[in-house]
Amino acid sequence: MTTIQEQMAAFVFDTDHKALSAETLAMAKLCVLDWLGSVYAGKGARPAMAILLVAKSLGGNPESTVLPDGSRTSAYMAALVNAAASHVVEMDDLHKRSILHPAAPVIPAALALAEREGASGSEFLSAVVVGYEVAIRVGEAMGPSHYRFWHTTGTCGTFGAAAAVAKILGLSKPEVAMALGSAGTQAAGLWEFLSDGAMSKQLHPAKAAADGVLAGLLAEQGFTAATRIFEGEKGFCRAMAQEFDLSRLTQGLGAEPPRILSTSFKAHAACYHIHSAIDAVLEIRRKLSLKPSDVERVQIAVYPAALDLLEKVEPRDPYAAKFNIPFCVATALVYGQVGLSAFTTDRLGDPKIQEIVPRIALVRDAELGKVYPDRWPAVAEVTTRAGQSHAARIDYPKGDPKNPMSEEELVAKFHNLATPALSEEQRKKTVEACQRLDGFENLATFFDDLA
Repeated sequence: MTTIQEQMAAFVFDTDHKALSAETLAMAKLCVLDWLGSVYAGKGARPAMAILLVAKSLGGNPESTVLPDGSRTSAYMAALVNAAASHVVEMDDLHKRSILHPAAPVIPAALALAEREGASGSEFLSAVVVGYEVAIRVGEAMGPSHYRFWHTTGTCGTFGAAAAVAKILGLSKPEVAMALGSAGTQAAGLWEFLSDGAMSKQLHPAKAAADGVLAGLLAEQGFTAATRIFEGEKGFCRAMAQEFDLSRLTQGLGAEPPRILSTSFKAHAACYHIHSAIDAVLEIRRKLSLKPSDVERVQIAVYPAALDLLEKVEPRDPYAAKFNIPFCVATALVYGQVGLSAFTTDRLGDPKIQEIVPRIALVRDAELGKVYPDRWPAVAEVTTRAGQSHAARIDYPKGDPKNPMSEEELVAKFHNLATPALSEEQRKKTVEACQRLDGFENLATFFDDLA
């Protein structure tokens, strides 16, 4: 009987970049551009710098580019650092049903190996597509019970990174299966860090990307791994989820539209569980031309999974504030946006925001939970000092495939994120390079004329 790993390995091996649709290739290019913006925005942050300094102290052959400082090191270390930097500002992409940020682990692993191996742009893009497919399918299979304790980007993302690396390396089907087995035995990432506002969230995709590189390189050397890492009695699924659905791993694999097409881009620099609430209060704010002084109280109803994760998070520092619903909602009401500038030490003590925060009540809505994770809905109700109540419900926040950001908006987002790090000329060249990625013959030259 064919194992799940064997079926996934066959998909990775058989996927031909020449057969990818124009829509899929265009989406993959946008995902790469969006990811690069997050890297450049997060490159100077303390978590990224700490990981960079450790990587530099450990050394490595100059194989792949370390984006935060432009140096070169081993593919493993480059994937580690670049993945960490990309997950700092909370602007990297997200897939709803899998509850996963696919770019953060998959793209840095694929890029590091593409540079090391001198892969073509087309080969790199196909690796990104299969990496997204595998990571997302694993996340979908594991479901919300896994997410309760485990950061899916760190756990399921390891499989996607390994698949992308295996594709770049041109591994055989048995070797791809072994890479997936080694990915599964390394996969980790716990949510407990949220209680402390700690830096572990950046370590999770960093390790997922780097461990995906390690899994692929080990498989290339004949290193064996579990052959039933998904369905085995002591395998990934049974160990890490109370409820899981193995059929989601392979059903329609290679026949259905690729999962990368159902990925969402982020319009706000906050945890995605808060985006619908932000959009809902922004809608009310626009309709009423609402001023902060008009607000008497605010009620935010959200699905239980959002509160399970975020309800106890205190905005002790700018990073923790990204996961605090009242702070983000108050910021949206006061400033009309929740961008990078919302999360600074000054904003934490902003009297305009602090005046609104105590007036915000959170409601756990079981009915909203019935549509999660296909939708991540929120209902906002704002009562004014004049005694009028206004409500708005958002099921698909800005950037969702059902409420998409245009290519122009995503390019503008990249410029906004990368502005502190890159000159205008460098930003324009980076956009152009991503748009013609499939024309690159050798990814080892990708950054030569950029940053």
